[in-house]
Amino acid sequence: MANLSWIGVYPALLTPFKHNEEIDLDLFALNMKAQIEAGVDGIVIGGSLGEASTLQNSEKNQLALYAKKICGSHLPVIVNIAEQSTRSAIQAAEEAGQNGADGLMLLPPMRYSADARETVEYFKAVATSSSLPIMIYNNPVDYKILVTLDMFAELAAFPNIQAVKESTRDISNVTRMFNRFGNRFKILTGVDPLAFESLAAGADGWVAGLVDAFPRETVAIFRLTKAGKLKEALDIYRWFLPLLELDIHPKLVQYIKLAAQATGIGSEYVRAPRLLLEGEERNRVVRIIETALANRPALPEYLHLKNIALQAMENQS
Repeated sequence: MANLSWIGVYPALLTPFKHNEEIDLDLFALNMKAQIEAGVDGIVIGGSLGEASTLQNSEKNQLALYAKKICGSHLPVIVNIAEQSTRSAIQAAEEAGQNGADGLMLLPPMRYSADARETVEYFKAVATSSSLPIMIYNNPVDYKILVTLDMFAELAAFPNIQAVKESTRDISNVTRMFNRFGNRFKILTGVDPLAFESLAAGADGWVAGLVDAFPRETVAIFRLTKAGKLKEALDIYRWFLPLLELDIHPKLVQYIKLAAQATGIGSEYVRAPRLLLEGEERNRVVRIIETALANRPALPEYLHLKNIALQAMENQS
């Protein structure tokens, strides 16, 4: 099992499809290897960007097994759990463990707007059923359930609930979590256009989206920021921002797949009911991507900064 620190960059991987909607495992591997070469710290599969809502359970298991085969014991594989019932979530967590997953990203119940008590009990049930480390996905904007500080206080009693994907889009929530819990939970920003600000505020990691198309730039921003090289990180981030804003649109999957196709590590094929972009919408996204590629910055050497960044984070704690 790979060591899971919940520190660093964790791509929310796309699920690439062929034109007939079959999973393209070769392209999945190509993108994953680009992530590994760029220096990511783990991968997340079967999330929103992975089009989890259109995947069969057998396909999710196939992706988990394939990802673990590529990553081995060197890079943690985190499986997303997004289910409608507690029973299904427990089963999905069990299958993830059987397939070699190193951790889970756990969403609140799907399709039902559970209240605070119900949501906490759901999280507790999954945590009790699995020994895998868990990251709670806190995204009230898209999933309509806010995991509050008081709810996290109840979850703190479960040692395998270790991290939060902070996607409230309230940058001060990073500080609220630290003020309330210290270092009890690792905090990973989950909103690309707030990544630099969140990392500068002390977030431990970044569950990233545009990393699927631009892995080196994403990891460079993280490591430079955590090594205290804020000017260098900010220069890249300012160039990156128009692309990063593609991550907060309802069609983020189509947008980011189009970007990954443009950089040669993905394709724009999606699975229905999603459709390929067309017309002015597609032209607008292409212009953003082409403008970014035409002005793509030369990156400073950043891979060697990993130890410096980790040391800096240890000093902060």
